[in-house]
Amino acid sequence: MLRSNPSIDAVRAAAESADDATDRGSAALEFIVVGLILLVPLVYIVVALGLIQGQSLGAEAASRHIARAVSTAADADDARARADAVLAAVSEEYGLDDVDLSIGCTPAGAACPSAGATLHVSVRTVVALPLVPPVLELDRIAAIPVEASAAHKVSRFWSER
Repeated sequence: MLRSNPSIDAVRAAAESADDATDRGSAALEFIVVGLILLVPLVYIVVALGLIQGQSLGAEAASRHIARAVSTAADADDARARADAVLAAVSEEYGLDDVDLSIGCTPAGAACPSAGATLHVSVRTVVALPLVPPVLELDRIAAIPVEASAAHKVSRFWSER
């Protein structure tokens, strides 16, 4: 076994004792502080993006299912009843609040829906960000609008009763 140099051992021991004296116990505190500073905003962003994604999926599902339900309805009354039922079911499932629904057809000028027309359904809603207080209407300012649209061809055998 090789013998070590006593002068190098003395330098190493002095360096280790200097590090121990100045850094004793502060690494855990630094880890906790930096961890909280980085972790809290990260968790907030993940929760906010999850809420936005859930509302986006709900708006997209509502527009797609309403377009399909209205385009396959037998007449205008059935189409209105189907659209209301689908919107209520999707709103309950995805927790959509304050939904704005618009239905239009192309070509324009004919009654909507009409046989052979293309039905355009648009669903708009607003996602409120978490932990935003309603003071000074901050909750309205910190709201993210979400919109989804779908198009579906109406059957040429659709009747207008």
